[in-house]
Amino acid sequence: MIDQKDRYLRVELHAHTCHSKDSLVQPERLLSDCQRKGIDRIAITDHNAVDGAFEAKALDPERVIVGEEIETTQGELIAYFVKALVPAGLEPLDTIERLKAQNAVISVAHPFDPIRTHQWDPVTLIKIAPFLDAIEVFNARCLSQTPNTKAAEFAREQDLLATVGSDAHSLWEVGRATLWMADFNGPDEFRASLRTARQETKLSPAFVHLFSRYAVLVKKLL
Repeated sequence: MIDQKDRYLRVELHAHTCHSKDSLVQPERLLSDCQRKGIDRIAITDHNAVDGAFEAKALDPERVIVGEEIETTQGELIAYFVKALVPAGLEPLDTIERLKAQNAVISVAHPFDPIRTHQWDPVTLIKIAPFLDAIEVFNARCLSQTPNTKAAEFAREQDLLATVGSDAHSLWEVGRATLWMADFNGPDEFRASLRTARQETKLSPAFVHLFSRYAVLVKKLL
């Protein structure tokens, strides 16, 4: 008999639904796409929102990890196993404090990507590093590998775990960057599993950013 701990799961850790301002993906369609693509676990990480993640969790409790991508006064943090919304606009350490109160797993989304609206100050990143669990070392929406390489170097220098994510705002993008992880149950086992996770990553073409712009436009017209 195979012990459950010997199971390996394909895990997507950065995906958005229509509860993000720049996505039109319905939670139920996202779950169907995961099933079709063989994604065993998915963290739904909407921008400053958790309603879509909880909606999906109710539909497929085993597959869904409730997450949130949170805009701070600098860049964005990305958290897993979130129990309640953490509002946008707080200082990074205030955001981290609220997440730690929930025992959420805390990573930094695309920390060195120059095309993002909100940019991390390297000094601040070093300041908050002792309070983080991980760094997103690969984001499929980066226009080149350079920001990801910098993120991976930073994670090694700060002795932080590594997460990756497709940053999917459309179904087409789901599964572009995933981890193969030993089976886990809850945040503590998730952290342990990250230590031996294997990355399977591919940059998305630049045109995927048009999906987000189209979603924003559609929502303005509704």
